[in-house]
Amino acid sequence: MIKLGRIGYLNVLPIYHPVETGLVENDCKIVSGPPSALNKLMDQGELQVSSCSSVEYARHAEKYYLVPDIAIGSCGPVQSVLLLSRRPVDELDGRTILVSSQTHTSAALLKVLTTLHWRVNAKFVTGDATAILDKGELPEAILCIGDEALNLRRHPEYPIRVDLGEAWRSQTGLPFIFGVWIASRDAWDRDRGSVEKACRTLLRGKQWGVDNIQSICTLAAESSHMTSKEMCSYFDGLVYDLGPGEQLGLRHFYTQLVKIGLIEKVPELEFLPDFTL
Repeated sequence: MIKLGRIGYLNVLPIYHPVETGLVENDCKIVSGPPSALNKLMDQGELQVSSCSSVEYARHAEKYYLVPDIAIGSCGPVQSVLLLSRRPVDELDGRTILVSSQTHTSAALLKVLTTLHWRVNAKFVTGDATAILDKGELPEAILCIGDEALNLRRHPEYPIRVDLGEAWRSQTGLPFIFGVWIASRDAWDRDRGSVEKACRTLLRGKQWGVDNIQSICTLAAESSHMTSKEMCSYFDGLVYDLGPGEQLGLRHFYTQLVKIGLIEKVPELEFLPDFTL
């Protein structure tokens, strides 16, 4: 049985709901967790196929193949990756930004934006924003991702709200890919058939989710403070493809990560060999 990693956020619901409920027949075991935890499990060989942060692929591309035509990103506002600040961004020079410990790619994107685009020399510390706010503390600025960002986006103490997907698009004109799906090269070599089957399951799940996005919006709204209309607005802003435009955006992001010293070189985007959609 293939262990299939699932980021525990709403943004992948269109892909995983049909898989987890059997609407797309499969024999995978789903393992859920935040991106940082899934990155670690993949690195340790505990998962064979998983969603993972774009930065994780860049750092360990020699261990993985990309699953073709599936990703999680945006081509404008993403709504669930937000910099919440008590002052304008250009006044954050020398200030401290609290960054969710669950993220790798969003934190790297923020460092790219602050360093190369906004020319702000900010300090970064990791922590649990919700827990800190619940204690009555008010950090100068917070990078929130996933469901936490959706919950905190209208916090009254943070009048400045910067959507990082929108900021990237305005600076580069390109889509931004926060996460990709990867397969372990070792698992591929040991049992190509099972890994291929799991990857096809993901792609069928993605197609089901895209074809039934209204049902996904209604389902997601049932366990959220957001309405079905707000959920549809959220999902409409997301990109689930990894076509030429998305790959161009991903390569450009990697180029900028090299410039600020977060990775040593731009990795090749290597997809599953001889895999047909």
